[in-house]
Amino acid sequence: MFLRSKKIYSLLLALFMVLGIIIPSTAFADTETIKITVLGTTDLHANIYNWSYEDGKETEDFGMAKVYSIVEKVREENPNTILIDNGDTIQGTILSDDLYNFNLELKHPVIDVMNFMKYDSMTLGNHEFNFGLEMVKKIQEEAEFPILAANANYKADNSYLAKPYIIKEVAGVKVGILGLTNPNIPRWDGPKVEELKFASPLESAEKHIKEMKEEGADLIILSTHMGYTAEYGGDGADEIIAKFPEVAAVLTGHAHVTEKQKVGNTLVGAARNEGRQVVRFDFELTKKDDKWIIGDSTVDIIEVKEYEASKELKEYAKEYHNKTLEFLTKVIGTASENFAPASEIPGIPEAQLRDTGLIDLINNVQLKATGADVAGAALFASGSNLRAGDLTYASIFEIYKYPNTLVGVEVTGAELKAYMEWSAAYYNTFIPGDINISFNPNIRVYNYDMFQGVDYKIDLSKPEGERIVDLKFKDELVKDTDTLKLAINNYRYGGLKNMGIIKGEPYFESDPKSLRSYIADYIAENKTIVPIVDNNWEVIGVDFNHPLRDYIIEQVKEGKIEIPKSEDGRTINVKAINAIEMINAGLIPEEVLKTNNIKIEESTEETPAEEPGPTPEVPAVETPAPAPVPQPEVKPVLAPQKYVVKAGDVLWKIAKQFNTTWEKLAEYNNLKNPHLIFPNQVILIP
Repeated sequence: MFLRSKKIYSLLLALFMVLGIIIPSTAFADTETIKITVLGTTDLHANIYNWSYEDGKETEDFGMAKVYSIVEKVREENPNTILIDNGDTIQGTILSDDLYNFNLELKHPVIDVMNFMKYDSMTLGNHEFNFGLEMVKKIQEEAEFPILAANANYKADNSYLAKPYIIKEVAGVKVGILGLTNPNIPRWDGPKVEELKFASPLESAEKHIKEMKEEGADLIILSTHMGYTAEYGGDGADEIIAKFPEVAAVLTGHAHVTEKQKVGNTLVGAARNEGRQVVRFDFELTKKDDKWIIGDSTVDIIEVKEYEASKELKEYAKEYHNKTLEFLTKVIGTASENFAPASEIPGIPEAQLRDTGLIDLINNVQLKATGADVAGAALFASGSNLRAGDLTYASIFEIYKYPNTLVGVEVTGAELKAYMEWSAAYYNTFIPGDINISFNPNIRVYNYDMFQGVDYKIDLSKPEGERIVDLKFKDELVKDTDTLKLAINNYRYGGLKNMGIIKGEPYFESDPKSLRSYIADYIAENKTIVPIVDNNWEVIGVDFNHPLRDYIIEQVKEGKIEIPKSEDGRTINVKAINAIEMINAGLIPEEVLKTNNIKIEESTEETPAEEPGPTPEVPAVETPAPAPVPQPEVKPVLAPQKYVVKAGDVLWKIAKQFNTTWEKLAEYNNLKNPHLIFPNQVILIP
C-alpha cells in the first residue's frame, strides 16, 4: 500500500514539473494587480488649523488638520498612496500674510506642516508669486518634496523656475506627476515676475508628457493650478484632456469649486478652497507583457467635516497658531469713541442711512493707498463698528472681516454713475407714510457701497437707476466723459467688471496686502483715532414729518413693533413701517389718533353713479398739514445766529463763512467731537 502511494505521488510530481516547463511563468504574472491611490488638495490658502481667526473659534469644515486625518486613514487602507497639492497653498490667512510671508528669515509654517504630512509634490499656484521670487525660492529650499511648474521659465536662459515633473515609483509602478501653474500670473503679479515667461499649458503638456512616456511612466497625473474650463482662453484643463486622452487623471484648482467627472478615460477632480475637501483618485493596474495597464479607475470627493481634526498635526503646528492668536490680541491703537452712531430706530443701522466716520475711515484709507479720486466701500455687517477703547487687529474684523485686497482702476463719469446707481438699489422707494428708510430684501448689506471723494444725493422718491443726483467732483458736476480714478476692493472690481459696469484694467493692485492690513497700519500710525465725517452724501426724497412717527418709534423701542427681515433672515429692515397703513389696519389706538389730531372719515356704501371711481376698501385717513412755522419778528438779532448743517458741511467751512474759527464754534456748541456733525444739526454762531 505504501509503495503504491509513493508511485502515485512520484507521477504527480513529474506531471507538475512537465507542466512547469511547457507553461511559461509569465502566464501566472498576468494576474498581478496593484491599486494606487492619489490624494489631491488644492487652494489650501494657509489654513493649517480648523480655526477661523476672524471669528475667533474652531470650525468643522476646513483646515489641513482635518485633511491630515483623511490622509492617515487612506494611507492605512492603501500603503500605495500618493499625496499631491496644486497650489495657492502658502497665502490667504492672517497667519501667513501678516506674520510669515514678509519675513524670509522665518521657517514657513505651511511648508513645515506639509513636510510633516509627507506630501509627494506641490504645484505652484498664482498666489505663491504674491510675495516675489525670493519667497518661491525659499519654499523650494524648505520643502522636503518637489515643487513643480512645467510652464514657468527664466527669460534669460530658458531654465525652469521649478521641476516640470517627477516620476515616482510606487509598488513597481512608475507614476508621473506633471505640474502646470497658471499662465495668467503676469496679469496679477506682473512686476514680481518680470524675470519669467509663462508658456501655454497645452504646449508644455505636449512636451513633457512625451518626455514622461520616454522615461517609462506607467501612470500620468496632471496637477494643474487652473480650472477645468478656460478663464481667459488657453488656460483650461479640458483642452489638454482632449489632446492627450492617455492622461489618467487631472487635479484642477484655482476656481475654488468641486469637480468630479470622467472624460473618456481621464478622471477630473477639484476640491473647494481652504481644505474643505480632498480629491481621491483610485486606479487598479494589471501587469501584462511587462507593461502596466489601467483597468478600473474612479474619482471621489471627501468632505473634511466628516473627520476629526488631527491632534498630532495641531500639536506639531501649535507654535504657529499661538503666535497668530497673540498677534490678533496685541493693542495697536485706541478709538476715542464709537465710530458708528447709535440707531435712532432699534434694528436699523444708522451707518447705512447717512455718512459716518466709520465708512469715511475705510474709504479714506483706500484713497490714500491707491492715490484715487473716488473710493467706494461697504460695511460687511449691519452691526459694524469700531468701538471706543483699545483696538487690536481683531477689532478690524467687525468692520472688515474678509481679506479683500485693494484695486485702483480708471473709470468714466458714466461708469461711476452706473456703479453708484447699482449700489443705490439697496434702498426701497419711499412711500408717503413711511417713517423710515428701508432696504431691498434681495441685496445684502455687503453689496451696498458708500462713496468718498465725490458729493452726491440719493433721491428715494425716484425709481432704481435714476436716484443719484447732484454728483460732483471738486464742486463740479461729473460729466459722462470725465475720467476718474476709483478705489475699490478686488471682490467689487470683479463683480462690476463681470456685470459690464466698468471695463478698465487696474492701475493699482495691493495683492497680497489686504485692505484690513491697511486699516491696521492707519490705526497703528495714528495711535488714537477719532471719527471724522464730511457729510459728502445724503438721502433725499423722503418726508418723515408724519405726526405718528415718534409714537411708532417708541413702540419699536418697547418691542411692540418688529422691524421686518427677509425670509432667509440675512437682510434686515426690508419694509418700511408705514403710518398710514397702520392707521388703516386699525393698529393705532383711538386716543393716540386724537392726541395727534388725526381723523378717520368713515366711507359710505352709496357712491353716486355719475361720479365713477374706485371705492376705498379702508377708511380714508386725513392727516393734518404740518402746523405753520412761526416767523420771527423782524428785529435786530440779539440771540446767537443759527446755522443748519447741510450735506458736505464741515465745521471749519462753517466757521470761515461766519468769520470765526472752528475751535470757537466747537466750544460754544459744546461739541464733544468737532469732526462729527450731521445734516439738519443746528450750529449756534456766537
